[in-house]
Amino acid sequence: MMHGSGKSDEAIVAVKPANEAEQSAEEPVERRAEAEGNAGQQSTSRAQSREDASQALERIRKAARERKEEKFISLLHHIDTERLVAAFYELKANAAPGTDGLTWRDYEQDLERKIEDLHARIHRGAYRALPSRRVYIPKPDGGQRPLAVAAIEDKIVQRAVAEVLNAIYEEDFLGFSYGFRPGRSAHDAMDALVVAIESKKVNFILDADIRSFFDTVDHAWLIRFVEHRIGDRRAIRLIQKWLKVGVLEDAQVLASEQGTAQGAVISPLLANIYLHYALDLWAERWRQHEASGDVIIVRYADDFIVGFQHEGDARRFLDALRKRLAEFALALHPEKTRLIEFGRFAEQNRRRRGLGKPETFNFLGFTFISGRSRRGKFLVKRKSRRDRMRAKLTEIKQALRRRMHQSISVQGRWLMQVVRGYFNYHAVPTNRQALVTFRDEVAKRWRRLLSHRSQKGTLSWKRMKPIADAWLPEPTILHAWPRQRFAVTHPRWEPYAGKPHVRFCAGGAQ
Repeated sequence: MMHGSGKSDEAIVAVKPANEAEQSAEEPVERRAEAEGNAGQQSTSRAQSREDASQALERIRKAARERKEEKFISLLHHIDTERLVAAFYELKANAAPGTDGLTWRDYEQDLERKIEDLHARIHRGAYRALPSRRVYIPKPDGGQRPLAVAAIEDKIVQRAVAEVLNAIYEEDFLGFSYGFRPGRSAHDAMDALVVAIESKKVNFILDADIRSFFDTVDHAWLIRFVEHRIGDRRAIRLIQKWLKVGVLEDAQVLASEQGTAQGAVISPLLANIYLHYALDLWAERWRQHEASGDVIIVRYADDFIVGFQHEGDARRFLDALRKRLAEFALALHPEKTRLIEFGRFAEQNRRRRGLGKPETFNFLGFTFISGRSRRGKFLVKRKSRRDRMRAKLTEIKQALRRRMHQSISVQGRWLMQVVRGYFNYHAVPTNRQALVTFRDEVAKRWRRLLSHRSQKGTLSWKRMKPIADAWLPEPTILHAWPRQRFAVTHPRWEPYAGKPHVRFCAGGAQ
């Protein structure tokens, strides 16, 4: 066990074996920062301070990597004023205010004094979380997604704590987990999935979705999971405050013993911790010890895909998965969870049985199709989901109406950003036709708007085409082929919880 001295270089982290971590409930006393009379510390540049903070996180990562079975019992001293200031500047300046009514610009006034006060309250236990403000945003399926808008100080502290905890958990999380992790994107997850399906013996796909995951996370289980690695009671109490404070809706504060607020800065990390223990470690053990053939896994938040060589494995896994999730107050969505035949042999196998083309599945905004290249080689194709595209076009149409009286150049600049943003995500190989369709549909809606405000009647396509060509980006594939980018962006070896380094293959640790 390492105990910190008074020096920041040495007092990086204290850890102790997990089976001893709960023997003492006494909260260690954290030394207060010397705010006055320390001219040398005050004159330290922000850049130097951030470099020191980065080095401290690296030492945490090293300890987490080397001591898989131990808990961190002293973490809160890493939540210093420099980290809080950095967390503030990482927030979106135009974000909506929470229940405190404070905007980012409001809080920036006299920032140094406010951060010093916040830091002092955190370390003496006087910091109090505020209920989040509930708002609803439209979902592509026409429903409403509830989001929680936290007070700005809660955002700051959550971001600072998440940065420290990420240094630990990034050493523990498995390779097939991609959602809301530093340096990992939705495109990385899709690359891994495509490469896995194309390179491994995958004949069946389980498209799984956990029903209302963020609303059903059990607080007691979540804290037990956190305590596997975190023994600092003050850090755990911060998490408990954020879980229990609830949300403000219709002038009432709603709190429960389950759920973590979507939209909260800390929620994605807590969700990954929950699923790491409830799902990932179990699925990895099942793959290694129960499967009779190849199994690949890719998870992005609560949406995950599992591929199987054998149908028997797939059905046994699905039955076991339902039981496993039920142990932790979770359930699969009955309508969004499907087992389908998919892969390089799916087409000929279904043709032999007198069936049609292989079924498709959706993941991260795309429809995945079992297809062939021009040379006849098996190829996983991706197309933008039609329902999501229709929802986006409806959103653009409504926004255009609000801009009806703007000049063509102002409308054009806005549409250019919208189309470019859509292409930045959707411009993947095999999806060019969807990009062409999207651009054409945007141009049609823009033409109708301009026609409605014109005194000359309908705007002809002959006159509209130069306008569209001047402002709407041309459909161009922006992303590399999955196999090319996967080979570059993914390390061949990476740590796996509880084991030495293991080989990393498409879809996760093997």
